Amino acid sequence: MKNISKKKILVLFCGGTISMHKNEDTGALDIANGADQLFKLEPRLIEIANVDVHFIDNIDSTNMIHTHWEKMVDEIQKEYNNYDGFLITQGTNTMAYTSSALTWALLGIGKPVVLTGAQIPAEIISTDGRNNLVNALRVCTMYLGGVFIVFGSKIILGCRAKKMSESALDAFGTFNKPDFGEIGVGLLLRDESHPSHSNKFEIKNGFDDNVVSITLVPGFKPEIINELIDKGAKGIVLRGYGSGDVPYDLLPSLDYSKMKRVPVLITTQCPGGATVLGVNDVGLKALEAGGIQAFDMSMESMTTKMMWLIKQGTPFDEFGKKMHENLAGEIDTRKAKVILNKELK
Repeated sequence: MKNISKKKILVLFCGGTISMHKNEDTGALDIANGADQLFKLEPRLIEIANVDVHFIDNIDSTNMIHTHWEKMVDEIQKEYNNYDGFLITQGTNTMAYTSSALTWALLGIGKPVVLTGAQIPAEIISTDGRNNLVNALRVCTMYLGGVFIVFGSKIILGCRAKKMSESALDAFGTFNKPDFGEIGVGLLLRDESHPSHSNKFEIKNGFDDNVVSITLVPGFKPEIINELIDKGAKGIVLRGYGSGDVPYDLLPSLDYSKMKRVPVLITTQCPGGATVLGVNDVGLKALEAGGIQAFDMSMESMTTKMMWLIKQGTPFDEFGKKMHENLAGEIDTRKAKVILNKELK
């Protein structure tokens, strides 16, 4: 029997390692268990909140695509007035992409949407899934509004999340920013920028997956960019060198993308780095050719934001401005501008 004094939380089940089983023949983890595995893992979840579970899918998150994000958003929109928060369980491989994508579609949401999962399946005694699930549910009952990842000892803003390790139990971190909160004996919030509210907000669902990401290597052939555009790419993320520098040989391709009205977002290959086009002439020329610098956004954040802006019909001439608009804490252009100004003096 449900306790009506507790908050109501809707769990959207998407599969992932938390519900996987080790195949005895291959030794690899595969999909085996359903949402009931969550309550087998910790039957006392009902002491924290009144919980319902809706099925989205049961897949390895490596196979997750934009239609899964859209289905999650649709479910949250349908049930928004019936629950106090939403918990999403999915695999860790693309969790940061999901949390970033949901951030854009649910901009202005006044309730918590929390993603979690596990590095070790729930059926294994050493699983981290139990603590992650319990802590994620606790965060779901807090007076927060926005999208978050709860994993290990961290509470992470969804649009700043990045998977940092393939094996550590503290697998996720906050990209280019301090963690939103910390999980210890209690829950500590370091950031109060996303409070709960009852204001109306407009859900803008939909993502265009005709976006490609290219990591430059020495000798990269510029005609590859032109071919991708001719084959239907609507947005390109270019991972340049250093602060985002792009070889002069690629400038004609940037001109071609501008002519075809395909936005090209330029970022750095340096872990934890920020894009500052203009520190070197090669970067300045790329900026002048129409490249859009990513500043301090994570790869997950910038790619899903691009997919979302394209689907929302953002005009090409406004794309750079929209990418640089700080919608949910995903970007800070100030530090990069200070560095650039100092370098050019």
